Amino acid sequence: MALEAIYEQDFLDCSYGFRPGRSAHQALEALRNASVYMAGGWVLEVDIQKFFDTLDHHHLQELVRRRVRDGVLLRLIGKWLNAGVMESGELSYSEAGTPQGGVISPLLANVYLHEVLDAWFERNVKPRLQGRTMLVRYADDAVMLFSREEDARRVMEVLPKRFAKYGLTLHPSKTRLVEFRRPDRRPPRDGGEGGPGTFDLLGFSHYWGLSRKGHWVVKQRTARDRFTRAVRKVADWCRLHRHRPIAEQHQALTQKLRGHFGYYGITGNHDALERFWKLTRHAWRKWLGRRSSRRRMPWHRMAGLLKRYPLPLPRIVRRWWAPA
Repeated sequence: MALEAIYEQDFLDCSYGFRPGRSAHQALEALRNASVYMAGGWVLEVDIQKFFDTLDHHHLQELVRRRVRDGVLLRLIGKWLNAGVMESGELSYSEAGTPQGGVISPLLANVYLHEVLDAWFERNVKPRLQGRTMLVRYADDAVMLFSREEDARRVMEVLPKRFAKYGLTLHPSKTRLVEFRRPDRRPPRDGGEGGPGTFDLLGFSHYWGLSRKGHWVVKQRTARDRFTRAVRKVADWCRLHRHRPIAEQHQALTQKLRGHFGYYGITGNHDALERFWKLTRHAWRKWLGRRSSRRRMPWHRMAGLLKRYPLPLPRIVRRWWAPA
């Protein structure tokens, strides 16, 4: 709490992760609105390899000392960083990284990346660019939007050197530059091939599409890997708990669906929500039918069960409005 009060004065608006009054949905909305306002451009996806495992203790403590003078607090932070991790009954220590799940880890990650990326981008990069640009970061997930390709390529070239200076490494294949210009702003290509690219951030794939009024807008749908992972987790849960009472299973699945809709229920993502809802019903029916080798769950019986134990319907929880 003491550190949060200190660093909230320093953190920039481009940072959204693990900060009071800020959320992943705010980051998504800000990026969407900026993309529409700038008619897209070039998006640089930044992926840090094993950030929480490779965060350099020496650099981090040096950054903290610039703002914190209390020796007791500094020693406490040092103890947190040097605390071992218990895995499978074995205690191990590491000279780098911060314990994932630790109460202090999210804030220390923001302190580190504020200096490594946010402040550097605002202080050193922006004044040297010719076009407009925007950075959105949520913890160690970040994307940069550029209106000019040459600006994007210059930053992409210098970014690995900047991160290496602080002991971090960019993923060679996941850190990539994507052309994300609005389709009607892209010059014609030979053969008419190639459309605007897509990129992922915070579990959503971003792509250009037409609104109901025929305007180009940035749409967001559940990323394929996140969708597959969520469906697999629900199916595994149904398999492992198929012998539990029906009412207990219904309560747990209801909570899972509401949690999924609460995060992924944004404007334009209803189709993905409906597919997840249908696949959840299929998984529940499949594993209820395997509670016994002599019985199966035909759909007419499942319909009766769902009438008695209805699963919550997909719904949009957060609506985006077109930027003015």
